[in-house]
Amino acid sequence: MDIPVALKSVEAVPSLDGLQRPLRELRMSVIDRCNFRCTYCMPADSLQGRGVFLPLEKLLTDHEIVDVVHAFTRLGVHKLRITGGEPLIRPGLPALIEQLSAIGELDDIALTTNGVMLPRLAEDLAAAGLSRITVSLDTLDQEVLDRLSGGKAKLGQILDGIAAAESAGFEDIKINSVVQQGINDHTILDLLEHFRGTSHRVRLIEFMDVGNSNHWRSEDVVSNADWVRRIDQRWPIAPVGAHNPSETAKRYSDRDGQGEIGVISSISQPFCGGCTRARVTADGILYTCLFGNQGTNLMPLVRHNRNREDLAGKIHEVWAARKDRYSEERGQPGHDQKKVEMYRMGG
Repeated sequence: MDIPVALKSVEAVPSLDGLQRPLRELRMSVIDRCNFRCTYCMPADSLQGRGVFLPLEKLLTDHEIVDVVHAFTRLGVHKLRITGGEPLIRPGLPALIEQLSAIGELDDIALTTNGVMLPRLAEDLAAAGLSRITVSLDTLDQEVLDRLSGGKAKLGQILDGIAAAESAGFEDIKINSVVQQGINDHTILDLLEHFRGTSHRVRLIEFMDVGNSNHWRSEDVVSNADWVRRIDQRWPIAPVGAHNPSETAKRYSDRDGQGEIGVISSISQPFCGGCTRARVTADGILYTCLFGNQGTNLMPLVRHNRNREDLAGKIHEVWAARKDRYSEERGQPGHDQKKVEMYRMGG
Protein backbone atom coordinates (compact mmCIF):
# COMPACT_ATOMS: atom_id res chain seq x y z
CA MET A 1 0.00 0.00 0.00
CA ASP A 2 1.30 3.44 -0.86
CA ILE A 3 1.66 5.56 2.28
CA PRO A 4 -0.17 8.91 2.01
CA VAL A 5 1.89 12.07 2.14
CA ALA A 6 0.26 12.83 5.50
CA LEU A 7 2.02 9.84 7.05
CA LYS A 8 5.43 11.00 5.91
CA SER A 9 5.10 14.39 7.58
CA VAL A 10 2.48 14.11 10.29
CA GLU A 11 3.07 17.49 11.88
CA ALA A 12 3.10 19.40 8.58
CA VAL A 13 0.16 17.58 6.96
CA PRO A 14 -2.27 16.11 9.51
CA SER A 15 -4.96 13.71 8.31
CA LEU A 16 -8.09 15.66 7.37
CA ASP A 17 -11.56 14.24 6.84
CA GLY A 18 -14.02 15.15 4.10
CA LEU A 19 -15.08 18.26 6.05
CA GLN A 20 -11.47 19.30 6.75
CA ARG A 21 -11.52 18.20 10.39
CA PRO A 22 -8.11 16.93 11.58
CA LEU A 23 -7.65 13.63 13.38
CA ARG A 24 -6.39 14.57 16.85
CA GLU A 25 -7.96 12.28 19.47
CA LEU A 26 -8.50 8.54 19.85
CA ARG A 27 -10.95 6.86 22.20
CA MET A 28 -9.78 3.30 22.66
CA SER A 29 -12.16 0.76 24.20
CA VAL A 30 -10.28 -2.02 25.98
CA ILE A 31 -13.27 -4.17 26.99
CA ASP A 32 -17.01 -4.25 26.34
CA ARG A 33 -18.03 -5.65 29.73
CA CYS A 34 -19.21 -3.59 32.68
CA ASN A 35 -20.21 -4.21 36.30
CA PHE A 36 -23.08 -1.67 36.05
CA ARG A 37 -26.23 -1.81 33.92
CA CYS A 38 -26.84 1.89 33.34
CA THR A 39 -30.08 2.62 31.54
CA TYR A 40 -28.52 5.03 29.04
CA CYS A 41 -25.67 2.69 28.08
CA MET A 42 -26.15 -1.00 28.95
CA PRO A 43 -29.69 -1.56 30.27
CA ALA A 44 -30.07 -5.09 31.62
CA ASP A 45 -33.16 -5.79 29.51
CA SER A 46 -31.12 -5.28 26.32
CA LEU A 47 -28.48 -7.93 26.95
CA GLN A 48 -30.56 -10.91 25.82
CA GLY A 49 -29.06 -13.30 28.33
CA ARG A 50 -25.58 -14.78 28.36
CA GLY A 51 -23.08 -14.63 25.52
CA VAL A 52 -23.67 -11.04 24.49
CA PHE A 53 -20.12 -9.88 25.26
CA LEU A 54 -16.97 -10.52 23.27
CA PRO A 55 -15.02 -13.65 24.18
CA LEU A 56 -11.61 -12.73 25.54
CA GLU A 57 -9.76 -14.12 22.53
CA LYS A 58 -11.58 -11.60 20.33
CA LEU A 59 -10.19 -8.65 22.30
CA LEU A 60 -7.14 -6.81 21.07
CA THR A 61 -4.10 -7.82 23.11
CA ASP A 62 -1.97 -5.22 24.90
CA HIS A 63 0.62 -5.35 22.11
CA GLU A 64 -2.08 -4.94 19.47
CA ILE A 65 -3.58 -1.93 21.25
CA VAL A 66 -0.11 -0.34 21.37
CA ASP A 67 0.28 -0.97 17.63
CA VAL A 68 -3.10 0.66 16.95
CA VAL A 69 -2.26 3.72 19.03
CA HIS A 70 1.15 4.03 17.37
CA ALA A 71 -0.58 4.03 13.97
CA PHE A 72 -2.94 6.79 15.06
CA THR A 73 -0.09 8.95 16.36
CA ARG A 74 1.49 8.77 12.89
CA LEU A 75 -1.63 10.56 11.66
CA GLY A 76 -1.58 13.39 14.19
CA VAL A 77 -3.28 11.95 17.28
CA HIS A 78 -1.88 13.40 20.52
CA LYS A 79 -4.70 12.62 22.96
CA LEU A 80 -5.83 9.15 24.00
CA ARG A 81 -8.80 8.20 26.17
CA ILE A 82 -9.20 4.65 27.49
CA THR A 83 -12.84 3.56 27.62
CA GLY A 84 -15.04 0.45 27.84
CA GLY A 85 -17.40 -1.00 28.97
CA GLU A 86 -15.70 -0.49 32.29
CA PRO A 87 -11.99 -0.35 31.44
CA LEU A 88 -10.79 -1.21 34.95
CA ILE A 89 -12.27 -4.70 34.48
CA ARG A 90 -9.59 -5.46 31.87
CA PRO A 91 -6.88 -7.59 33.51
CA GLY A 92 -3.49 -5.90 33.76
CA LEU A 93 -4.68 -2.46 32.71
CA PRO A 94 -1.86 -0.55 34.52
CA ALA A 95 0.72 -2.53 32.53
CA LEU A 96 -1.04 -1.52 29.30
CA ILE A 97 -1.12 2.12 30.41
CA GLU A 98 2.62 1.93 31.10
CA GLN A 99 3.26 0.78 27.53
CA LEU A 100 1.02 3.48 26.10
CA SER A 101 2.64 6.21 28.20
CA ALA A 102 5.96 5.34 26.55
CA ILE A 103 4.60 6.53 23.18
CA GLY A 104 6.32 9.89 22.89
CA GLU A 105 3.77 11.47 20.53
CA LEU A 106 1.02 11.24 23.15
CA ASP A 107 0.61 14.37 25.25
CA ASP A 108 -2.32 13.09 27.30
CA ILE A 109 -3.73 9.71 28.35
CA ALA A 110 -7.10 9.84 30.10
CA LEU A 111 -9.50 7.17 31.35
CA THR A 112 -13.26 7.08 31.91
CA THR A 113 -14.50 4.78 34.69
CA ASN A 114 -17.41 4.20 37.04
CA GLY A 115 -14.85 4.46 39.84
CA VAL A 116 -15.60 1.44 42.00
CA MET A 117 -12.27 -0.30 41.31
CA LEU A 118 -10.14 2.81 41.82
CA PRO A 119 -9.32 2.06 45.49
CA ARG A 120 -7.42 -1.00 44.24
CA LEU A 121 -5.95 0.45 41.03
CA ALA A 122 -5.56 4.24 41.29
CA GLU A 123 -1.98 4.21 42.59
CA ASP A 124 -0.86 1.71 39.96
CA LEU A 125 -2.51 3.75 37.22
CA ALA A 126 -0.78 6.91 38.40
CA ALA A 127 2.59 5.13 38.54
CA ALA A 128 1.99 3.77 35.03
CA GLY A 129 1.66 7.28 33.60
CA LEU A 130 -2.09 7.86 33.34
CA SER A 131 -2.68 11.62 33.02
CA ARG A 132 -6.32 12.12 33.97
CA ILE A 133 -9.41 10.31 35.23
CA THR A 134 -13.08 10.91 34.52
CA VAL A 135 -15.64 9.27 36.83
CA SER A 136 -19.25 8.70 35.80
CA LEU A 137 -21.62 9.70 38.61
CA ASP A 138 -25.18 10.72 37.80
CA THR A 139 -26.57 11.44 41.26
CA LEU A 140 -25.85 11.40 44.99
CA ASP A 141 -29.25 9.85 45.72
CA GLN A 142 -28.83 6.10 46.21
CA GLU A 143 -32.41 5.29 45.21
CA VAL A 144 -32.02 7.21 41.96
CA LEU A 145 -28.61 5.61 41.43
CA ASP A 146 -30.17 2.17 41.84
CA ARG A 147 -32.69 3.01 39.15
CA LEU A 148 -30.05 4.36 36.79
CA SER A 149 -27.50 1.58 37.27
CA GLY A 150 -29.74 -1.46 37.31
CA GLY A 151 -29.19 -1.74 41.06
CA LYS A 152 -25.45 -2.31 40.60
CA ALA A 153 -23.90 1.00 41.72
CA LYS A 154 -23.21 1.87 45.34
CA LEU A 155 -22.66 5.55 46.01
CA GLY A 156 -20.17 4.96 48.82
CA GLN A 157 -17.98 2.82 46.56
CA ILE A 158 -17.91 5.47 43.83
CA LEU A 159 -17.04 8.24 46.30
CA ASP A 160 -14.34 6.00 47.79
CA GLY A 161 -12.96 5.58 44.27
CA ILE A 162 -12.81 9.33 43.76
CA ALA A 163 -11.03 9.72 47.10
CA ALA A 164 -8.55 6.99 46.13
CA ALA A 165 -7.82 8.78 42.86
CA GLU A 166 -7.21 12.00 44.80
CA SER A 167 -4.80 10.22 47.12
CA ALA A 168 -2.96 8.78 44.11
CA GLY A 169 -2.34 12.29 42.78
CA PHE A 170 -5.21 12.82 40.34
CA GLU A 171 -6.11 16.34 41.38
CA ASP A 172 -8.50 17.47 38.63
CA ILE A 173 -11.07 14.71 38.23
CA LYS A 174 -13.97 15.21 35.86
CA ILE A 175 -17.36 13.97 37.05
CA ASN A 176 -19.62 13.03 34.13
CA SER A 177 -23.36 13.17 34.79
CA VAL A 178 -25.96 12.20 32.21
CA VAL A 179 -29.11 14.16 32.98
CA GLN A 180 -32.58 12.75 32.24
CA GLN A 181 -35.87 14.54 32.72
CA GLY A 182 -37.84 13.06 35.60
CA ILE A 183 -35.09 10.60 36.51
CA ASN A 184 -32.16 12.44 38.11
CA ASP A 185 -32.64 16.08 37.10
CA HIS A 186 -33.98 16.96 40.55
CA THR A 187 -30.71 15.81 42.17
CA ILE A 188 -28.22 17.71 40.00
CA LEU A 189 -27.89 20.84 42.14
CA ASP A 190 -27.01 18.65 45.14
CA LEU A 191 -24.34 16.94 43.04
CA LEU A 192 -22.88 20.28 41.99
CA GLU A 193 -22.90 21.52 45.57
CA HIS A 194 -21.03 18.42 46.73
CA PHE A 195 -18.08 19.16 44.43
CA ARG A 196 -18.03 22.96 44.89
CA GLY A 197 -14.83 24.04 46.55
CA THR A 198 -12.90 21.09 45.15
CA SER A 199 -10.65 20.88 42.10
CA HIS A 200 -13.07 18.49 40.42
CA ARG A 201 -15.33 19.59 37.58
CA VAL A 202 -18.84 18.24 37.11
CA ARG A 203 -19.87 17.97 33.46
CA LEU A 204 -23.60 17.78 32.70
CA ILE A 205 -24.29 15.68 29.61
CA GLU A 206 -27.55 15.84 27.73
CA PHE A 207 -29.18 12.40 27.42
CA MET A 208 -28.18 11.20 23.93
CA ASP A 209 -29.58 8.73 21.43
CA VAL A 210 -26.45 6.57 21.40
CA GLY A 211 -27.18 2.97 20.45
CA ASN A 212 -30.67 1.51 20.23
CA SER A 213 -31.48 0.08 23.65
CA ASN A 214 -31.68 3.09 25.94
CA HIS A 215 -35.27 4.04 24.94
CA TRP A 216 -34.19 7.59 24.09
CA ARG A 217 -36.90 10.21 23.62
CA SER A 218 -36.36 13.90 22.95
CA GLU A 219 -38.78 14.77 25.76
CA ASP A 220 -36.40 13.13 28.25
CA VAL A 221 -33.64 15.61 27.39
CA VAL A 222 -33.02 18.55 29.71
CA SER A 223 -31.41 21.31 27.69
CA ASN A 224 -28.11 22.46 29.09
CA ALA A 225 -29.16 26.04 28.41
CA ASP A 226 -31.76 25.47 31.13
CA TRP A 227 -29.04 24.23 33.48
CA VAL A 228 -26.87 27.25 32.86
CA ARG A 229 -29.79 29.49 33.87
CA ARG A 230 -30.66 27.41 36.95
CA ILE A 231 -27.09 27.20 38.15
CA ASP A 232 -26.49 30.90 37.59
CA GLN A 233 -29.49 31.68 39.79
CA ARG A 234 -28.08 29.51 42.59
CA TRP A 235 -24.35 30.24 42.19
CA PRO A 236 -23.51 33.00 39.67
CA ILE A 237 -21.26 31.65 36.91
CA ALA A 238 -19.31 33.09 33.99
CA PRO A 239 -18.30 31.40 30.71
CA VAL A 240 -14.71 30.27 30.29
CA GLY A 241 -13.12 30.52 26.86
CA ALA A 242 -12.40 27.25 25.07
CA HIS A 243 -8.79 26.10 24.82
CA ASN A 244 -9.42 24.54 21.42
CA PRO A 245 -12.39 24.24 19.02
CA SER A 246 -12.66 20.46 19.48
CA GLU A 247 -13.61 20.68 23.17
CA THR A 248 -16.93 18.94 23.73
CA ALA A 249 -17.84 20.84 26.90
CA LYS A 250 -18.64 24.50 27.32
CA ARG A 251 -17.09 25.57 30.59
CA TYR A 252 -18.36 27.96 33.26
CA SER A 253 -16.58 29.12 36.41
CA ASP A 254 -18.21 30.05 39.68
CA ARG A 255 -17.85 33.79 40.21
CA ASP A 256 -17.09 33.14 43.88
CA GLY A 257 -14.06 31.04 42.92
CA GLN A 258 -15.52 27.78 44.20
CA GLY A 259 -14.95 25.79 41.04
CA GLU A 260 -16.04 25.13 37.48
CA ILE A 261 -18.70 23.14 35.64
CA GLY A 262 -18.99 21.94 32.07
CA VAL A 263 -22.01 21.26 29.85
CA ILE A 264 -22.00 18.88 26.89
CA SER A 265 -24.94 19.70 24.63
CA SER A 266 -24.89 17.21 21.76
CA ILE A 267 -28.68 17.40 21.38
CA SER A 268 -29.49 21.09 21.75
CA GLN A 269 -26.21 22.58 20.49
CA PRO A 270 -24.41 20.04 18.24
CA PHE A 271 -20.67 20.46 17.88
CA CYS A 272 -19.93 18.13 14.95
CA GLY A 273 -17.97 20.85 13.16
CA GLY A 274 -15.18 20.64 15.73
CA CYS A 275 -15.11 16.86 16.15
CA THR A 276 -11.60 15.45 15.80
CA ARG A 277 -12.21 12.09 17.54
CA ALA A 278 -11.97 8.54 16.24
CA ARG A 279 -13.08 5.48 18.19
CA VAL A 280 -11.79 1.91 18.14
CA THR A 281 -13.65 -0.94 19.83
CA ALA A 282 -12.05 -3.62 21.95
CA ASP A 283 -12.13 -5.99 18.97
CA GLY A 284 -10.55 -3.53 16.57
CA ILE A 285 -13.47 -1.87 14.77
CA LEU A 286 -12.83 1.77 13.81
CA TYR A 287 -15.77 4.17 14.04
CA THR A 288 -15.64 7.79 12.99
CA CYS A 289 -18.74 8.91 14.90
CA LEU A 290 -20.25 8.15 18.31
CA PHE A 291 -23.59 7.60 16.54
CA GLY A 292 -22.11 5.36 13.86
CA ASN A 293 -23.82 2.27 12.47
CA GLN A 294 -20.94 0.93 10.38
CA GLY A 295 -17.27 0.62 11.17
CA THR A 296 -14.05 -0.59 9.58
CA ASN A 297 -12.49 -3.82 10.85
CA LEU A 298 -8.81 -3.13 11.57
CA MET A 299 -8.21 -6.56 13.14
CA PRO A 300 -6.84 -8.24 9.97
CA LEU A 301 -4.18 -5.54 9.68
CA VAL A 302 -3.48 -5.57 13.41
CA ARG A 303 -3.38 -9.29 14.18
CA HIS A 304 -2.29 -10.84 10.89
CA ASN A 305 -0.18 -8.12 9.26
CA ARG A 306 1.47 -6.18 12.11
CA ASN A 307 2.75 -3.59 9.62
CA ARG A 308 2.11 -0.22 11.27
CA GLU A 309 2.48 1.64 7.97
CA ASP A 310 -0.26 -0.44 6.34
CA LEU A 311 -2.45 0.06 9.40
CA ALA A 312 -1.86 3.81 9.43
CA GLY A 313 -2.57 3.94 5.71
CA LYS A 314 -5.94 2.25 6.20
CA ILE A 315 -6.89 4.57 9.06
CA HIS A 316 -5.93 7.57 6.93
CA GLU A 317 -8.08 6.27 4.09
CA VAL A 318 -11.11 5.86 6.37
CA TRP A 319 -10.63 9.25 8.00
CA ALA A 320 -10.18 11.04 4.67
CA ALA A 321 -13.58 9.72 3.55
CA ARG A 322 -15.31 10.75 6.80
CA LYS A 323 -18.26 13.15 6.54
CA ASP A 324 -20.11 12.28 9.76
CA ARG A 325 -22.21 14.97 11.39
CA TYR A 326 -25.05 12.99 12.89
CA SER A 327 -25.96 15.43 15.68
CA GLU A 328 -26.38 18.26 13.20
CA GLU A 329 -28.58 16.08 10.98
CA ARG A 330 -30.55 14.36 13.75
CA GLY A 331 -34.22 14.02 12.86
CA GLN A 332 -33.74 14.45 9.13
CA PRO A 333 -35.00 11.73 6.78
CA GLY A 334 -32.67 8.74 6.65
CA HIS A 335 -31.11 9.37 10.06
CA ASP A 336 -33.06 6.85 12.09
CA GLN A 337 -30.51 4.12 11.41
CA LYS A 338 -29.63 1.37 13.84
CA LYS A 339 -26.55 2.46 15.80
CA VAL A 340 -23.76 0.66 17.63
CA GLU A 341 -24.31 0.40 21.39
CA MET A 342 -22.25 2.77 23.55
CA TYR A 343 -20.73 0.00 25.65
CA ARG A 344 -19.18 -1.54 22.53
CA MET A 345 -17.84 1.70 21.11
CA GLY A 346 -16.90 3.58 24.26
CA GLY A 347 -18.31 7.01 25.10
